[in-house]
Amino acid sequence: MKRTKKMKKKAQNPPKEAQQEEERQQQQYWLLKTEIGEWSWEDQSANGGNSKWDGVKNKQAQKYLKSMRMGDLCFFYHSGAKARRIVGVVTVVKECYDDGDDGGVAVDMAAVGEMRRPVDLAEMKVDERLKVSGFALFRQPRLSVVPVPAEVWKRVCELGGGYEGDGGGEVED
Repeated sequence: MKRTKKMKKKAQNPPKEAQQEEERQQQQYWLLKTEIGEWSWEDQSANGGNSKWDGVKNKQAQKYLKSMRMGDLCFFYHSGAKARRIVGVVTVVKECYDDGDDGGVAVDMAAVGEMRRPVDLAEMKVDERLKVSGFALFRQPRLSVVPVPAEVWKRVCELGGGYEGDGGGEVED
């Protein structure tokens, strides 16, 4: 009898490995910040759209880099006093790997497309749907890598009219 109960319980709870694999396959979204003078969207585009995203020192941001999976989408965010805005979208083409002896890590990215209209931080902060979202960009503004919940991703894309390569059409003015 005990064996039957265990078997039933086991059937109700899938093995941990299968659950982890399912989580790995779900689309994740991220925001990557860069100072416009260090690496801009123009630099990304001029480089054939490919880059190694490195130089992340904060342990929490490194943890997020390590959580990225092939095909995850990331907002490309210009930070700095003059330009705090989402300007494009990149995708993960190589998952996290060690980047030297200093404990650094890196992720390789490829450009997907430029936002049809950049979305400024100030605009996001006053948007009613984003204000209540718990978006990490608002809670932890100094982190260079933050997760983006799916509903936030969708709303930011709406605000920016989408991005080139998203399958949508041109947005009319």
